Amino acid sequence: MDENIKWLKDKKLERTMENLEKHNMEAYYVQDENELIKKISEFTKEGETVAVGGSMTLFETGVIDYLKNGNFNFLDRYKDDISGEELKEVYRKSFFADSYFASSNAITENGELYNVDGTGNRVAAMIYGPDKVIVVVSTDKIVKDLDAAIKRNQEYSAPANAKRLNRKTPCAKVGYCMDCSSEERICNEYTLIKRQPIKGRIKVIFIDKKLGY
Repeated sequence: MDENIKWLKDKKLERTMENLEKHNMEAYYVQDENELIKKISEFTKEGETVAVGGSMTLFETGVIDYLKNGNFNFLDRYKDDISGEELKEVYRKSFFADSYFASSNAITENGELYNVDGTGNRVAAMIYGPDKVIVVVSTDKIVKDLDAAIKRNQEYSAPANAKRLNRKTPCAKVGYCMDCSSEERICNEYTLIKRQPIKGRIKVIFIDKKLGY
């Protein structure tokens, strides 16, 4: 990468991390998956109950495998042949988890977490319940402000996720949000986490790779 472009990216990351800290959210940076797992191990203890929100980033970085294969009580939403009732129970138990893992659709340079959910289980747990919320996010998801975060979801996150999930929505066909009323719409709950009342409850770990949606 051109050193001047890298400098610009580094300054943007620096601003974002500083503002997250001002909003009572801890911010960390890791260079790769190995550093990421090492950092996560500093926040979690053996025997903890851990849960995850839907996230391609957690799969791509190996976090899901680490939690499933580690000495944790993993609330597995991805278990083979899981029934609708079992999945609902996992979602409910997640509120009592020691650590909840998720990613974010976008993070503004002002230190705000912007997310759009289909059922709301992820954003609900991020907002309230678990003792710790560990957000793993690509530096590519840093945006200038809320308007840019909304635009990113409409033009990138939503259509990509709808396509991945084989949803019969307009965005999965045309590649951008049409604010549809489809029964299979995945954009239903919109949240902006501006600040945490409990200092350090949310920990944001940035990784310098293109990950997730």
